[in-house]
Amino acid sequence: MPGSTNGSTRTMGALTVGGLVVVTAYTVALGSNGWLWFGWVVLGLLTLALVVTQS
Repeated sequence: MPGSTNGSTRTMGALTVGGLVVVTAYTVALGSNGWLWFGWVVLGLLTLALVVTQS
């Protein structure tokens, strides 16, 4: 059904948003870490790929 998402897509989306919150909090508290941001970008791209393939 167009416009609907399954459980795995919602879970990946939640992990991506949660990861952004964690990486941002880490950056504010302890300073930037390029590897954390790189990991978050990879997670975001995987989530985007999952969303595209599901629709």
